[in-house]
Formats: sequence, structure tokens, C-alpha cells
Amino acid sequence: MSEPTPIDEVADAEPLAPFARWFRLAMQSEPLAETTMLATAAADGRPSLRAVLLKGADARGFVFYTNLDSRKGEELAANPQAALCLHWKSLGRQVRIEGVAEPVSAAEADAYFASRPRDSRLGAWASDQSRPLADRSELERRFAAVAARYAGDAAVPRPANWSGFRVAPERVEFWQERPHRLHDRVLFVREGARWRKQRLFP
Repeated sequence: MSEPTPIDEVADAEPLAPFARWFRLAMQSEPLAETTMLATAAADGRPSLRAVLLKGADARGFVFYTNLDSRKGEELAANPQAALCLHWKSLGRQVRIEGVAEPVSAAEADAYFASRPRDSRLGAWASDQSRPLADRSELERRFAAVAARYAGDAAVPRPANWSGFRVAPERVEFWQERPHRLHDRVLFVREGARWRKQRLFP
């Protein structure tokens, strides 16, 4: 009997359990394993892509946080369809996710914001993300002003325009690098309450 290939561990009937296993392994293997490519679409249909940090993944979906007035925040408010891609070069693995982005609860956003380093919380107040900036000194002045406002041990509250999204998956594809470009691909497609699973040609 031949030795199973790595993709054979995706034997589950749904994608979330194998994703959790792959993600745990990636976090042990790569320092920035949570870095994710997020694709959204503008009103005219043009795609927009950037890196975000994956901050949660469970049966409900995949969570990231942002300024709601940023380009991605505005695009998701107008069109909640989103795509994520995680690539772990050290493992020769990739996971692609497509679904609908929904706002996280205020309690979730508050909890994550409070867990961020203090300077990151101050930066969220100082930056009008994605808006034009005359020069770097303006941003630095704004940061200094916010730091003075919340000096000492003063709590830094979450800005009203800073929150998160959860992408509820509708398609999840696992890709495993194999010799001779005969890669393994397993796709899960949500059909109501169930998942349809199939292999794809590489």
C-alpha cells in the first residue's frame, strides 16, 4: 500500500476541521502564517486585493479587523462578496476561501481592540485609513495628539469606525504542492447546510 499524500488528511466531510489542522501546523512553521490576501470588488466590478491578518476562524467563518472607512471597508459595505487566500510556502500549501463578509458584533470588536498593543490602538485613532495624506508629519502629529489625549493609564476606546468582518465560507479549496506539478486540490462547496466535496485537476 502506498504512503498517503499530505492532502489525504483532508478526509473530512466539511472544510473547517482540516483548515484548523493546517492552520495550527502553519503557525508552528511560519512566523506570519496568519497573513491573508483579501480580495474585494469596487462598485464598477474592479477587484481590489491586499494583505490582512486572520484573527479568528471557527464554524461561523474567518475574521479580520479594519477601519470601516477604509477602501476595503467601504467596498464590503457595498458588496459583501469576498475572497481570502492563505499561502504557506514552507509547507507547500494554500487555502482559498470565498464567501459573504458580515460585520462582527460590537463585543467581539471591543475584545479584540482591547487586546492590541497600545500604540496600535492609538494609531487606529490617528489614521484616516485609505484617505489622502499631505505628508508623513501630519500623521505623526495626529498620533502625538492622540497619545497626549490618552496619556498615562487612560483606556483607549475602540473608534466607532473600527471593527471587523467575518467571511462566512461558501467555497473552500485546499491545495497541496506535489512533484512534477501534479498538485493535489480538494474543493468544498456549501449546499445549504451541507458541503459538497470534490477533487480538482491541478
